[in-house]
Amino acid sequence: MLREFYYVYVLFDGRRFYIGYSGDLRQRIRKHKSGGVKLTKNRKGLRLVFYEAYLSKEDAQRREKYLKTAKGKKALKLMLRDSLKLCPVV
Repeated sequence: MLREFYYVYVLFDGRRFYIGYSGDLRQRIRKHKSGGVKLTKNRKGLRLVFYEAYLSKEDAQRREKYLKTAKGKKALKLMLRDSLKLCPVV
């Protein structure tokens, strides 16, 4: 039996992170890239740089909330330090 996953994802535009969660990661990324998300519609060059999958929606929401804190963003920068160098500043 396949279970539904909830995804926490991180988009990066060369300067700033956008952190969110979704039950359909591919559809959500398409929506960001097509300008269908108000907070990211004017941000060019968004790239998916990280995601995690959870069985529980509540776990995904809790992780998203943590990653949006200063401590969470610092952890992301440390984890993704080499990957972020590959994302040119737009």
